[in-house]
Amino acid sequence: MGTVTDRRMNDNNRSAPNLADYESVRQGFVWPTPEEAFSRRADAPGCFNIGYEATDRHVAAGRGRRVALRSIAANGLATTLTYARLAEDSARFANVLADLGIVAGDRVFTLLGRVPALYIAALGTWKRGAVFSPLFSAFGPEPIKARMQIAEAKALVTTARFFERKVKPVLADLPSLKTIILVCGGDGGVDFDAALAGRPTTCHIAPTRADDLAVIHFTSGTTGRPKGAMHVHGAAVAHKLTAAYALDLKPDDIFWCTADPGWVTGTSYGIIAPLLIGCTLVSDEEEFDAERWYGNLERDRVTVWYTAPTAVRMLMKAGDDLPRRYDLSRLRLIASVGEPLNPQAVIWGRDVLKRPIHDNWWQTETGGIMISNFLSMPIRPGSMGRPVPGIEAAVVRREASGAMTFVETPNEQGELALKAGWPSMFTGYLHEEKRYRQCFVDGWYLTGDLVRRDADGYYWFVGRADDVIKSAGHLIGPFEVESALLEHPAVAEAGVIGIPDPVAMEVVKAFVALRPGHTTDESLRKDLLAHARKRLGPAVAPRYIEFCKSLPKTRSGKVMRRLLKARELGLPEGDTSMLEVEK
Repeated sequence: MGTVTDRRMNDNNRSAPNLADYESVRQGFVWPTPEEAFSRRADAPGCFNIGYEATDRHVAAGRGRRVALRSIAANGLATTLTYARLAEDSARFANVLADLGIVAGDRVFTLLGRVPALYIAALGTWKRGAVFSPLFSAFGPEPIKARMQIAEAKALVTTARFFERKVKPVLADLPSLKTIILVCGGDGGVDFDAALAGRPTTCHIAPTRADDLAVIHFTSGTTGRPKGAMHVHGAAVAHKLTAAYALDLKPDDIFWCTADPGWVTGTSYGIIAPLLIGCTLVSDEEEFDAERWYGNLERDRVTVWYTAPTAVRMLMKAGDDLPRRYDLSRLRLIASVGEPLNPQAVIWGRDVLKRPIHDNWWQTETGGIMISNFLSMPIRPGSMGRPVPGIEAAVVRREASGAMTFVETPNEQGELALKAGWPSMFTGYLHEEKRYRQCFVDGWYLTGDLVRRDADGYYWFVGRADDVIKSAGHLIGPFEVESALLEHPAVAEAGVIGIPDPVAMEVVKAFVALRPGHTTDESLRKDLLAHARKRLGPAVAPRYIEFCKSLPKTRSGKVMRRLLKARELGLPEGDTSMLEVEK
């Protein structure tokens, strides 16, 4: 599809991109220490704490009156917190934790939506020296229990409604959970607002070091129990710099990250990165609604918007006329993460939103953005982009012996590997050292994602190693097939798997959800098959198509191909705790 260049700058921010010359910055880049990236604290030499750096550092620099958070409630009313207020409220929460007996290293969980209490609790937890672990608000009792048992949760911040429906049924199985704090009150725990009201606005900020544990994010494996990926306070160095480089985030930006707080993006870039940079963060308690989202962009004058491919496709489905009713001229950059962004979505952004959408790639384990389509370089629609400065990426092939070899030929498929050592790299899976060690070979982190790298250094996602379909000697990436199907005007969503075949070993089967106004009949099935064969060729196109109302997805919007495959073949479904509630 060629390239797309994003050159327009916001009228109120005509400065050059933070990463204006990719090649020169990358060649000379060395990750700074926390003291170099932020500041040396005279009150605590050698200490580094995310809670302090995200709030009190700005207050000390005279920026306390700047708006830190603009939180939109479900009813549309907004709450505004300045950096000074956020520093005070998070200090109050740290004092609450101290009074409740929470000490450094204790695990504090949240089961909340995007409400002000979430941000206050996260920052206050870090100031106390405790470890923050967010849960999806859509989780049911069992996945909540599993994660809190693994981490030996000491405290939980939630609502009375969530507590009654999701926590109380498994409370007897959580012996380590001693403290429950309820936002907006209720029976069964400490009242969040009442507790904060009586506490001092300053606190003793724990003398944490850069290598002290700060966050545990849980991620589901193909099988087995959830994995608790551990990240340290020093990860903030990567959060800040990747947000500056990949999202071009500046202190005077108004930034909206739509990610759920239970997903790593909702913490790394929905809380930490924008507050470290000192910009204004917008959040919305409500889930997707096209008109509401466009209204947020216009009313709050958003300049940088970070969302997900699923949301982009839903906006596309809502039509091209709707965004024309809103003033989106303040938008300087739109970025997407969570799953590969289909090429047609990039073009749609350029043509309809007047901004091409910049895809980027990373994982829960990487802690921050690793590969991106940067503002200062042409976008290649469908590509993940190029590595962030400081990240050494490679395409490798695992050998039967356990060793790996590097793939040097352009466009040859292999597994994406990252040279270990960036600041936000996970430091382990909680209580699973062997599982952690298996992720590394010869000092390289093996991501489990299959990619190809073109002659110019752009990386292209092929699929998960366990998703790739091998048919008659061909390696077929589900994403490529899904992208072709999504180009058909009748298709809203597509998920592709391989199913057994006695001759070809596997053949491609596609599950398709249609746009409104289209009927699931044999004529359309044949049309889709013909469309795919034309676009992909007979060796890659799906052999079978099954229509469905919707596809199983994670809360972050990823189609769960392995769940489609398990259901198709009658296999165990494995961990489905990340599954979005199916309509």
